[in-house]
Amino acid sequence: MNGSNSDGAFLHVCFFSELSPSMSTINEVFEIHLHGQVQLRQDVMDKEITEALKPLWIQTGEHTFKKGAASIYEDEPGIVIDHQEHVLRICWTVVGEMSFHQNLEEFCMGVNELTAMGAAFEVTFYNEQFESGDQEDFVPDEDEEGEFFEESSLLFVGPTPAAIMDVQRDVMVQDVIHILERHFEPEKLEGVIREVDKLFINKFESLIDSLDRMPHSSPGKLSNTVSPKGANKNKNPRRLH
Repeated sequence: MNGSNSDGAFLHVCFFSELSPSMSTINEVFEIHLHGQVQLRQDVMDKEITEALKPLWIQTGEHTFKKGAASIYEDEPGIVIDHQEHVLRICWTVVGEMSFHQNLEEFCMGVNELTAMGAAFEVTFYNEQFESGDQEDFVPDEDEEGEFFEESSLLFVGPTPAAIMDVQRDVMVQDVIHILERHFEPEKLEGVIREVDKLFINKFESLIDSLDRMPHSSPGKLSNTVSPKGANKNKNPRRLH
């Protein structure tokens, strides 16, 4: 899913799904939980933030951000704008349908331009019907224990494609390390991390090349964009934990 900045200079890749949608119909009701935080630009105004967040809070049926920012669960802080730290924090659950994916795409496109750096948000769709045990007319992808169905995805936002790819790269590195460190010592994984870096360097270069070919793009602005972390060939591999 893509979004663009105001001058059309580049496209933002902002949505990445770990699991492809596999619900039986698009009209089923879900509890949708969004969790994460992102650093905002210091010059961003409140009105800009609440407008960018509107695709989220409008789902509640409320007419103001203050009411719509509240989660359906009292123990969750909801959608919070930390003015002192210039950080947007979200731990918020809303009831919606599969079509809410479109709201999430609009949220990404609106927030991209307000961010100071890249960040990831996790979104989870829980099927209420399955969880409640009302399964008579419901045929989801059920696990072996018969537990309720859920789908988790990651949303990536950021001011530039490079910033977004940086976060994507870090998430992938952590995933790879998590799997491989069960079998190998951390120092043995440096070559694997370098290969992950190469993948993202190639992805970034392909993005630049495709935008250079667009008749109305502004490659000059893109050429000044910092490449993903792995593009620095003299940099030591990221510290393994």
